[in-house]
Amino acid sequence: MIRKEEVYKIGIFNKPHGIHGELSFTFTDDIFDRVEAEYLICLLDGIFVPFFIEEYRFRSDTTALVKLEGVDTAERARMFTNIEVYFPVKHAEEAGPGELSWDFFVGFRMEETHHGKLGEVTDVDTSTINTLFVVDYKGEELLIPAQEDFIMDIDQKHKVITVDLPEGLLALDDTEEV
Repeated sequence: MIRKEEVYKIGIFNKPHGIHGELSFTFTDDIFDRVEAEYLICLLDGIFVPFFIEEYRFRSDTTALVKLEGVDTAERARMFTNIEVYFPVKHAEEAGPGELSWDFFVGFRMEETHHGKLGEVTDVDTSTINTLFVVDYKGEELLIPAQEDFIMDIDQKHKVITVDLPEGLLALDDTEEV
């Protein structure tokens, strides 16, 4: 059985393309093209299920047409409409640290050298020129710059990112309510 911590989301299947079972795939990470992995993982009814890739071709820098083994008709492909697509972490790690996408770090725990544990990275905001880690800090959303200057260590095995942020960048309320 595939567990949530063994995968990370790389996109979503949109709709069937043509009559032979091809699927339109919008992706945030082209890792499936950069490492040797023969399958993608779909979240179906709460269970992670692997599907072998028969072939794929790029339509743009964020979309591809994917043909999965055993999906040979538009009707069968329709079952995958709006299904989230994941990639195995073990294969992504083969790519090396310089080739990982930001989405790989969702689910990592973030620690700051002066403040200790901050929380879990729940999302990565790449909508602006400055990429930001979205961290759940005691129910509050923290935005932490994803800059190499601030990242001290990335422990992929234990899923921990250690950052050293400049004074004043992180305004945490140290007073606890009674």
